[in-house]
Amino acid sequence: MTVGSLSRASVRERLSGYGLALRIAPVTVRVRSSLRVFAEQLHSLYRDYPLADAADFADIDIRMLPVAGWRRFGRSQVQFVVDGTTPFDPFPVDHALPMFEWGLNWVFAHRKHEYLLLHAAVVDRDGRGLVMPAWPGSGKSTLAASLTCRGWRLLSDEFGVVTLPGAEVIPFARPVALKNESIDVIRAIDSAASIGPLFPKTRKGTVAHYRAPALSIRSGSESTRVAALVFPDFQSGATISIRSLPKSTAFLKLAGNSFNYEVLGEAGFRAVTSIVRGCESLVLRYGDLDSAHQAIDDIFDGARP
Repeated sequence: MTVGSLSRASVRERLSGYGLALRIAPVTVRVRSSLRVFAEQLHSLYRDYPLADAADFADIDIRMLPVAGWRRFGRSQVQFVVDGTTPFDPFPVDHALPMFEWGLNWVFAHRKHEYLLLHAAVVDRDGRGLVMPAWPGSGKSTLAASLTCRGWRLLSDEFGVVTLPGAEVIPFARPVALKNESIDVIRAIDSAASIGPLFPKTRKGTVAHYRAPALSIRSGSESTRVAALVFPDFQSGATISIRSLPKSTAFLKLAGNSFNYEVLGEAGFRAVTSIVRGCESLVLRYGDLDSAHQAIDDIFDGARP
C-alpha cells in the first residue's frame, strides 16, 4: 500500500490519529499532524511511497503541531517536534511542508551514523553511481533533478548515504528542493515534471519540491557503486570545463562535504579513502545544463571533452 492509494480524507485521519508511517528507505518515519494543508501536500508529494504497518517500529517520530495562541506578524505558526523535542523555532503554518523536509534532513544527519553521510546529490545510470558533493549554491540539486528528468535514477539530492567501509551508496530518495530560478528551469526541461506548490520568502528564497519518480522510490533497496565523483560548480554564463583532482585534494574536499566524517573517526577515514581510490574525481564548472549533461555523459562513457 502506498500513500497515494489512500484518499485525502484517510491521510488526514491517519495523520490526526496514530500517525502515517512512511517507508523512506532506509528509515521508517511516523508523521502526525492535524494541519489539513500539510496533509494534502504530503498526500501529493509522497503519493508513491510505501506505508509501513501502523504498529511497526518507526526510526523517526515527527509531529507537525500548530502553536496554540501564538501568532507572529499576524500569521499562525507550526512547530516541528521529533521524539518529544523541539529543535527549531516555529515556522509560519503555510510553510509546514518545507519545515518537515528540512527537519527530516536534520534528524537524519544527526542520527544515522552507521553510514558515512555526504552532503551530495547522487544519481545512477545502469547500476553506476554519480556522486556530486557540493555546498549550497553549486547547483547539485538542479543538476540531479535535471538528470532524473533524463532517465537517471535518483538516490538523493541531499545525502550520499555510504555503507561502511565505503563500498556502496544506498538510496534516500526524497523530493528535490528546487530554489528560485531552478524551479522554472526544471519545468522547461520536462513539462510533465511534478512540482509542488511555491513557498516564497523562506531562508533560501522561493522553494518548490520536485516529486521523486516512482521508479526511484521502488528501487529504494538497490544500492549503487560509485563510478564517478564530480564536484559541480555552477557559474552563470561560464564555459564548460572539467578539471581532474589529485587523490589527496579529492579526499579533503569529500571529507569536508561530509556531515559526520569526524564523528565516525577511523571508519570515516577508510570510507572516504575507499571512494576516492575507486574512481576518478573531477570538478565540473558549467554555465548551462545542456553542456553539463553532455559532459557527464562523456565522463560515464569513458571519454573526456
